[in-house]
Amino acid sequence: MISSVRGEVLSVGLDHVVVEVGGVGFAVQATPATLATLRRGEQVRLHTALVVREDSLTLFGFADEDARELFGLLQTVSGIGPRLALATLAVLEPDKLRAALVEGNITVLTQVPGIGRKGAERLSLELRDKVTALGGTGEVPAVSAPGALRAEVVEALAGLGFPAKQAEQAVDRVLAEGEGHTTATVLRSALATLGRKR
Repeated sequence: MISSVRGEVLSVGLDHVVVEVGGVGFAVQATPATLATLRRGEQVRLHTALVVREDSLTLFGFADEDARELFGLLQTVSGIGPRLALATLAVLEPDKLRAALVEGNITVLTQVPGIGRKGAERLSLELRDKVTALGGTGEVPAVSAPGALRAEVVEALAGLGFPAKQAEQAVDRVLAEGEGHTTATVLRSALATLGRKR
């Protein structure tokens, strides 16, 4: 089991990062929010989970152990594989996901593409007690100043390969829709907007 990787970021793709560890480049699948914090040439340490299949070995990376624990926990539910577990963490931050599972908030859980009403009910039913046992900080994510946040998200989107002008327009559209944004929420919404254009 590869539980973490540390090394230089060789490249950042739309859904993965390549980290060089001891001369070997590891492709690590990650959420947009995690990828947005990574820069080519910088050193990084990611908490990882190795998923072994008959025809593949896939490494999934997370910024913290909390997200990795939830990733593993989600897969204990029938019908939830690693891709859907990662998609869930891409849409819902760990604290929000934990709260939705405990409260049985089907509306929040069905925001994840691929999870319908029955799947959301099963998730909540099976994971409610396990998630409570895992605990959590319950902290509200810090909200950045609009100017700094805009620059940060535009830079992250540019790092993911989107043209600067397109990235700026998408971020401006998201920021115009309301207040109380975090970098992760703006990035997610901007990626959704840009994804629809492609």
